[in-house]
Amino acid sequence: MAFVVEKFGGTSVAGPDRIRVVADHVARRRSRGDETVLVVSAMGSETDELLRMASDVAADPPGREVDMLITGGERKACALMAMALSDLGAPAESFTGSQAGFRTDSSHTGAKITQITPGRIIDALARGMVPVVGGSQGVSGDGDVTFFGRGGSDTTAVALAHVLDADYCEIYTDVPGVFSADPRIVAEARRMETISFDELLEMTASGCPKPAMRAVELARTYGVELHVRSAFSWMPGTTVTGEEAMEHAIISAVTHDASEAKMTVSGVADRPGVAGRLFRTLADTDVNVDVIVQNVSSRGVTDISFTVPRSQLDTARTAAQGLIGELEADDVSADDGIARVSLIGAGMQTNPGVAARMFETLASAGINIEMISTSAIRISCVIRAGDMERAVSTLHESFELDKDPADRASVY
Repeated sequence: MAFVVEKFGGTSVAGPDRIRVVADHVARRRSRGDETVLVVSAMGSETDELLRMASDVAADPPGREVDMLITGGERKACALMAMALSDLGAPAESFTGSQAGFRTDSSHTGAKITQITPGRIIDALARGMVPVVGGSQGVSGDGDVTFFGRGGSDTTAVALAHVLDADYCEIYTDVPGVFSADPRIVAEARRMETISFDELLEMTASGCPKPAMRAVELARTYGVELHVRSAFSWMPGTTVTGEEAMEHAIISAVTHDASEAKMTVSGVADRPGVAGRLFRTLADTDVNVDVIVQNVSSRGVTDISFTVPRSQLDTARTAAQGLIGELEADDVSADDGIARVSLIGAGMQTNPGVAARMFETLASAGINIEMISTSAIRISCVIRAGDMERAVSTLHESFELDKDPADRASVY
């Protein structure tokens, strides 16, 4: 017997047939003695459709109204799931985020959880019900409905698993786990049976779309064991824990991200405070800066290049251009034709040859590196977007990621 929080993504509950399949899975599990709390996302692409409708009626819809609109998708899905479960003899009750006890700050379309008081969920469990919670939503201190943002249902599930002291949290998607690369690009990509929180955090930060990075970070902080599984195959999937393996794989995965753009502020005065002024201005306009490179000063001036989400490029460019005079800069330029490829692996900390092997591999494929950034367990290279898929495939092959870690070359 186990007490589990199960989260089902939009593709898993995309229509009545899929909802009945998931309900049957939960009812069978309940009949075996397991206790379950469900978290569901909006059905299929409903969130995208609602956002499209919002843009059709308003050029700049207020955040409060956007949250009211898009959280309706999750409420619809959880009510239908509760109906399907009850029809199968597994009595269930649906709950909005606020009914489930999620209190948040007042940031619309990207709210943060401040407190969870799951009294009604606990009561429903005590009455033998299956609680079904609408994901990615809560209520602010002002009493307004709030939305956590994309991937927020993962965060809802992990947070509930923590406060309810569940044995683990299962994240069901349309893929059977976490892979060594995107299977759509690398047919030989290998499903990993286990992965550490640190590695998965680096993967989600560098392009791996599922599970949501915010949920992985929350799970690591509170020690919530995660299982990433498919609601289409019901395979065991990938287990994510904080337990350290005796010997880490040197490299676990290669990830990619084509959602960023590069900006360069050229001819900047090389004096203390210039970089601080530039990046403080970007931070104050909520621009998320990633890779940063500053050239060696020449004749008292330098160039600063950095990457930002492509969706924030116009905001970043406007902010930087407003500082040209103050920074004594020559120009601000932007390049949205880039991509980032990254190697992730906890074992690279003790293997100094990884970076050299990565750079040599890309060079042998004729792929030029424009920027480089590293962490203890990640190396990222910014390249041309047109080279991204070839870079991913070449690196995956070079580091033998299709093989079991024990069968790979151990020296780079």
